[in-house]
Amino acid sequence: MHQLIRRVRSWSGHGLRTFAGQVFLLQAIVVLILVAAAVAALLLQSRADAEREARNRSLAVASAVAASPSVRQALSSANPTAVLQPQAEETRRRSAVDFVVVMSTTGIRYTHPNAAQIGRHYIGSIAAAQHGGIVTETTAGTLGPSVRTVVPVTTDNGKVIGLVAAGITVNRVSVAADRQVPLVLAATGVVLSAATAGTALISRRLRRQTHGLGPEQMTRMYEHHDAVLHSVREGVLIVDSQGRLLLANDEARRLLRLSADGDDQPLTDLGLEPKAERLLMSGRPTTDEVIEVGDRVLAVSQRTMVQQPGPGGWVATLRDTTELSALMGRVEVVQERLKLLYDAGIRIGTTLDVTHTAQELAEFAVPRFADYVTVDLADAVLRGEEPNQLDATGLRRVALHGIRKDAPLYSPGELIHFDTSTPQASGFGSGQMVLEADLAAFSGWQAQEPDRARKLVAHGIHSMIAAPLRARGVILGVATFWRSKEPTPFAQEDLSVAEELVARAAVSIDNARRFTREHTTAITLQRSLLPHALPEQSAVDVAHRYLPAEAGLGGVGGDWFDVIPLPGARVAIVVGDVVGHGLHAAATMGQLRTAIHNFSALDLPPDELLWHLDELVTRIDQDRDDDSETPSLTGATCLYAIYDPVSGLCTMARAGHLEPIIVRPDGHADLPGVPAGPPLGLGGLPYEKTEMPLPEGSAIVLYTDGLVESRQRDIDEGIERLRRTVAHAGRTPDQMCRAAMDTMLPVAPRDDVALIVASTRLLDGNRTASWDVPSDPSAVAGVRAAATRFLADWGMEEEAFTLELILSELVTNAIRYATGPIRVRLIRDRSLICEVSDGSSVSPHLRRATTMDEGGRGLFLVAQFADRWGTRYTSGGKVIWTEQQLSATL
Repeated sequence: MHQLIRRVRSWSGHGLRTFAGQVFLLQAIVVLILVAAAVAALLLQSRADAEREARNRSLAVASAVAASPSVRQALSSANPTAVLQPQAEETRRRSAVDFVVVMSTTGIRYTHPNAAQIGRHYIGSIAAAQHGGIVTETTAGTLGPSVRTVVPVTTDNGKVIGLVAAGITVNRVSVAADRQVPLVLAATGVVLSAATAGTALISRRLRRQTHGLGPEQMTRMYEHHDAVLHSVREGVLIVDSQGRLLLANDEARRLLRLSADGDDQPLTDLGLEPKAERLLMSGRPTTDEVIEVGDRVLAVSQRTMVQQPGPGGWVATLRDTTELSALMGRVEVVQERLKLLYDAGIRIGTTLDVTHTAQELAEFAVPRFADYVTVDLADAVLRGEEPNQLDATGLRRVALHGIRKDAPLYSPGELIHFDTSTPQASGFGSGQMVLEADLAAFSGWQAQEPDRARKLVAHGIHSMIAAPLRARGVILGVATFWRSKEPTPFAQEDLSVAEELVARAAVSIDNARRFTREHTTAITLQRSLLPHALPEQSAVDVAHRYLPAEAGLGGVGGDWFDVIPLPGARVAIVVGDVVGHGLHAAATMGQLRTAIHNFSALDLPPDELLWHLDELVTRIDQDRDDDSETPSLTGATCLYAIYDPVSGLCTMARAGHLEPIIVRPDGHADLPGVPAGPPLGLGGLPYEKTEMPLPEGSAIVLYTDGLVESRQRDIDEGIERLRRTVAHAGRTPDQMCRAAMDTMLPVAPRDDVALIVASTRLLDGNRTASWDVPSDPSAVAGVRAAATRFLADWGMEEEAFTLELILSELVTNAIRYATGPIRVRLIRDRSLICEVSDGSSVSPHLRRATTMDEGGRGLFLVAQFADRWGTRYTSGGKVIWTEQQLSATL
């Protein structure tokens, strides 16, 4: 053993500077760390075991004392201390704990090793023990950490009558473990010595094995050296700290054009390119730094040599990346073109407008692909129609954009008749791309206008591509790309880019064309279904506005309005809205408008008319249930109002529509409170009507939600804003419409807007006459005479004979078949209106009497002499009315 130690000492004196010595030192350090960690772990484990033992012992002692019957008996005595103090001290000595304390449930000590502490409160936690639990805690005292446990003393029925605490210091338990420390340290020394000796022997053997290399290893090293010099296809240079070339392989000599005798010479004497010489002389670390050497592109990586001992310096490697750089250049071009096409898909076709989409194509391609771009489309495309493929000469310029504004190109809006030899006409006719790489050669493209062609060349435009806009097999027009500032002319590879650009734009233009066609069709249909001119009537003075939604925003909707003359000089004012846009909404609007006209001919009150209209919509929806592609009509709204200029009474009902606004003659405007019924098509729910007298000159404002609803405001705010706008006295209906449109619609609406304003009139007493008729056949003559007098007063003697016949038949029928009261009313309006009312709800029927019939010809005669006649039911019976056309309007 002593001999081994001497060898280790002799070896360590000069061997620590070698690799084997460093390995020995490292292994010794690792052994020391492992031994120290083991000792520390043993001590920590010992401490933990000591604390656990202290907890167990304190718990056992406290539990044993608490379970003693004598302790329970003593706690119930008058002086527990006299009995418990000797027992507690005896238990403390035998169990080798620091204290045993018996206390009351409130923590008053009955026992303590120090008699002076008896009667005082216990210091510690006892809350859990007071409720039957066990408290174990570790505290830090003057003698070190200690463990104490509090156990409850309970009766047989579980009642807590006292507490017992036992405590012991951890050091008292850990003395046994401390006695093992010298033994552990001794064992550690032995292990450390053995490990050190083993490490020394391993290191000595390693030094002997690496002392020299054999012939085989030398041959292998030479082969590796030769491969680096002659076979590796990457240049290698080794330069010393003085900047002298130590080694250069064949690849490095080829790339840098070095001579064979350049070894051991300064780099500055080798004739390198200046940039390469500066980089190699700097010795700075770098990775794949690109430099140009002649016509080659080299990637240089350089690192310093830091191994000691050694001469110092750095190593550089060279890679020929000439072909890779060319390939990367082509890849970058492809990436740029892909990004160009990707951006085109995002920025072209943002709206459904043909002209705007063409302008987006022109603005996007300049200057990223061309210096000037023109887009020419067939006129049919602008109208939403498909172009005539056979007519390739007439195209209209819809977009022009370039780097300058003074280029001698056709201006937007011009209709250009291209010569058949031009690239534009050729491309439109054949659908093929046409490239003119050299415009200055004037190879035929100038045939359109030779003077303009010479100006284009003089302006610097040197090449162009004519690309037809094809979508879904239809050629819509031609986009022409021109270059002037960019010196490189268009080439064959640019045709694919131009083709992709116009393909994306063509689809967007075709979508816009189709939308334009549908929008135009919907507008045409809608306008054909709306009233072209409001009928003449004397009840109200009407003004209206209708504005369809802008194309691309919402499209044509189903808003409508109407003014329908009714018997008795009355008038019906209607406004409605069909949910949705497009052809279906417009067609649905036409259905509802026609239905309202038919129901109005029955002269129904507003609530009954809406009920019948709701039933009709429900039946139509039921018929459409099998056709899933056709949306239902549910969601249509309507407001129907009837105004009587004789009584000044206005009756309204609404089906899900917005409430109208009533503007009084003094300018006060309010909502009349018309009950809100459900939208049309829900079925089964009644509608309520509202009747209100309106002074002459009052205005009834009816509108659709497109006027008051927008993204910037709530619909209630819009209604209030409209109410304030129309709340002015003295305005005509047209002035009110103009003010409402200017205030409520500063921009193009996203929904249809319908607005109608009706100013009420009254027919004064000079134009009406009414009187009661007794239920007596003899009263018919008096009725004829009274009617003749009124007509004479009105200057209408020519209509007297016809009116007498009509009144005779109507009054006679009322007296004969109906019940009273019977009343006659004459109204002088645009026609002469005669009304006979009675208390019966039975309507007379027109029939043709046979030769032998004694009666049945009365209504037949009335129908022959009157221009129009009919029956209107009231709450008290019915009214039979006739109209006679006047020779002149009075």
